[in-house]
Amino acid sequence: MKTIRVVAAIIKSINENGDPIIFATQRGYGDFKGGWEFPGGKIEEGETPQEALKREIMEELDTEIVVGKLIDTVEYDYPTFHLSMDCFWAGIVSGDLVLKEHEAAKWLTKAELDSVEWLPADVAMVERIRSNGL
Repeated sequence: MKTIRVVAAIIKSINENGDPIIFATQRGYGDFKGGWEFPGGKIEEGETPQEALKREIMEELDTEIVVGKLIDTVEYDYPTFHLSMDCFWAGIVSGDLVLKEHEAAKWLTKAELDSVEWLPADVAMVERIRSNGL
């Protein structure tokens, strides 16, 4: 089975109530269109995971991020491929999170994490965030 290596940004901020929130996006294309995920994408030849994540977020959301520490690497078997996803904490440096490839996006508090239909590989990261705190 083919392995696809990707990176995902768990972009964290604070809402007007002072609660921590994370940014979730809804896929606008492909086999998993309509599913919710953490934004990111494939690592290209010669890139570090951190470089790939900065590039992908700039391409997809027109936003510059700072990449923080690795939270975890999620390994998930989809029917036709194996996904290896490095998930990093991230913060916004500049930009307005413009949706170029996604249908929708939401900032979610810890209590709202279950309000969207996460893609299977992202569910494990949601559980990790919930158990370790935002």
